[in-house]
Amino acid sequence: MKFTVSSAELLKGLMDVSKAIPAKSVQPILENFLLVLKDNILEITASDSDLTLRTSIEVEKVQEEGSIAVPARHVTELLKALPDQPVSIKTLNESASFECSWNSGVSTLPFFPADDYPQIKTVGEDARKVVFPAQTLLDGVNSTIYATADDEMRPAMNGIYFDIDTVSTTLVASDSHKLICYTSTDVSAPDKCSFILHKKAAAVLKGLVSKESSDVTILFDDTNVLFQFDNITMICRLVVGKFPRYKDVIPQNNSNILKMDRMQLLNTVRRVSVCANKASNHIKFDFKPGQLEVSAQDLGFAIAAYEKLSCDYSGDDLTIGFKSSFLGDILGNMTCGTIVMKFLDSRRAALIVPAPEEEESEKICGILMPIMV
Repeated sequence: MKFTVSSAELLKGLMDVSKAIPAKSVQPILENFLLVLKDNILEITASDSDLTLRTSIEVEKVQEEGSIAVPARHVTELLKALPDQPVSIKTLNESASFECSWNSGVSTLPFFPADDYPQIKTVGEDARKVVFPAQTLLDGVNSTIYATADDEMRPAMNGIYFDIDTVSTTLVASDSHKLICYTSTDVSAPDKCSFILHKKAAAVLKGLVSKESSDVTILFDDTNVLFQFDNITMICRLVVGKFPRYKDVIPQNNSNILKMDRMQLLNTVRRVSVCANKASNHIKFDFKPGQLEVSAQDLGFAIAAYEKLSCDYSGDDLTIGFKSSFLGDILGNMTCGTIVMKFLDSRRAALIVPAPEEEESEKICGILMPIMV
């Protein structure tokens, strides 16, 4: 292998896929980038066996094609220390090393045979296909990923459920205490289908997709999912398991209704929760027509706080408790100006949605289980 390329372009390509490089692996070869140079295209692959990222850059000055695996940490640190300039890379086959040379210097590093790199498992020929607008996918992942669980007993809860229907698609996440749904009519499929994307892969995906990205093509089968956008391919293993019937737990008849400014309520919750018990994060809401009192106390430290707010509330007098961190997560991750919270009583789940006049009123739906007062 022998070629010359811009150090900045090469570094960008390496950084685009570097999130798939494991810190430590039982397969040391996976701590390397796989470089494949063919037809003036340099393909760069990184993988931890569960997650694979691949990108490509165009190389104008190619003297010899080939494929090698190069140490990820050493190569990226070297390129980060270089100003943008042409770098030449050539293999020294007699010593199983390669030279990276620039205007004023040369570095010699080891490489490993490309054949030692494990075969990347991808989707099968029977894979289903859906296309997401990049912004829709980004909004959906950002709106749900914080609600995923860390549950070894129920792995299906540790990811985002993509529920793809013939007229719309809903992304769902839940940790049993809170549940978030994001629905878009921009994405559909000829037949109903679904998959669960692990939250680690979802976090990598949202870091790679930008608002300026082109549409994201998704191919998936029963085992793997493949995302293609811009010049990046991401392949990852799906979470195995059955996601709960989330539609069955969405309240339909909650008749006590609060409507108020989202940031005003969020800031109140943040202030009052300073005095909540650190173990339970318990805060209490007391509703009366036109008035809300939010309170918290920690008897062990003899601290307490409350705040009274004027609000648009219609319904019965009601006292209900919540875990402040969960409520803060939901309010903080919504983007609407005004929210609506609907309650039935102090023991059943509250429904949290944007106000009907908000642009995303039909997209976001949050459910939060109360804490006994």
